[in-house]
Amino acid sequence: MRYSQLFGKTKRQDPKDEVSKNAKLLMRAGFVDKLMAGSYSILPLGFRVLKKIEQIVREEMNATGAQEILMPLVHPKSIWNETGRWETAREVMYQFKKDDKEYALSFTHEEILLDLVRKHIQTYHEFPAKLYHFSTKFRNELRAKSGLLRGREFLMKDLYSVHTSSEDLDKYYFEVAESYRKVFKRVDLDTKFVEAAGGVFTEGHTHEFQVLCETGEDTVYWCNACDFAENKEITKIKAGDKCPKCKKGKIIESKSIEVGNIFRFGTVYSEKMNVLFADKNGERKPAYLGSYGIGLTRLMGTLVEVYNDDKGIIWPKAVSPYEVHLVHIEDPNTESWAKEVYEKLTKAGVEVLWDDRADVTAGEKFADCDLIGIPIRLVVSKKVGKGRIEFKKRDQAKLETISFDKVFGKIA
Repeated sequence: MRYSQLFGKTKRQDPKDEVSKNAKLLMRAGFVDKLMAGSYSILPLGFRVLKKIEQIVREEMNATGAQEILMPLVHPKSIWNETGRWETAREVMYQFKKDDKEYALSFTHEEILLDLVRKHIQTYHEFPAKLYHFSTKFRNELRAKSGLLRGREFLMKDLYSVHTSSEDLDKYYFEVAESYRKVFKRVDLDTKFVEAAGGVFTEGHTHEFQVLCETGEDTVYWCNACDFAENKEITKIKAGDKCPKCKKGKIIESKSIEVGNIFRFGTVYSEKMNVLFADKNGERKPAYLGSYGIGLTRLMGTLVEVYNDDKGIIWPKAVSPYEVHLVHIEDPNTESWAKEVYEKLTKAGVEVLWDDRADVTAGEKFADCDLIGIPIRLVVSKKVGKGRIEFKKRDQAKLETISFDKVFGKIA
């Protein structure tokens, strides 16, 4: 991609009305544009990041045996009335009336999924059902001041599983937990598996995946010797206490960002919605429901909160919008070589963002490289010479001048 043709260029100044690091950097670097508080357009660079995150999540969901679908975003009041959440979730749900009928914008899809199951599955032979989709969610967020971390409109992957027993639900629940660990590891995020409250979703305890980060809005207490971790909302312990699980470690208090959550609803919703199946004896029983979410836009914002410096974003390789950022320092003698480098890399399947602008200084181009945060910078210039490349990693200061044929081995 030629940067001169890319929609959404860098900006020199931070947006005045943003306080979060992720929003400032993503807007300045040309990844997102703000429509209003909690609502952002994803520009081409940001869209490439999201699609890579989405594909990683998709691969891990498919590995659990889940199937991808797509469910509606506008829901009739009647479906929410079946579980009573039209009233109990009113504070977070966008509700509206049209032609004397009432609707809601999706903030989650448990009811819609269960409606699908009761229409299409009747006997125990057809369980478990494991279905997921990527869709926009709408939530009446009163504190939409954290950029992509706390949006009123955001992209989410939600997976739902329906089972014939609590034991089978539990088995899959922890299988999904492991798949989530794999997702976050693939995008270079270390997470804590944290016990938490269910909020507007369930009265029971749930589990969150939390990334320790000093700019996070959550507070978690975790053991420095084992895997014990609890959210501040439910915990009775404090920093410095002895771990109640291993009895050896010390409890640490940390700020964190939630990047995923998983819920076991049991039969509470299926009983209300009459989602029943015939067991092997022909007896009708309620199904067991699990729900599992990862916010893709929130995950993108979290990566920026974690991976940055005073110059800009530092993308992990797996989700970077491009593999390399090619910079051409304007000179008639090297222009054809820069184009040749771009074409050779592209032909070899390397994703390249080429800053081919003729009206921008070398310093401005280098500053834009750092701000955008692609892992590898390649420079073509008169000083470097034809047939050679200046190679630099985004997170290192070291510069190397190498022959072009060595580039492929260094970016692999």
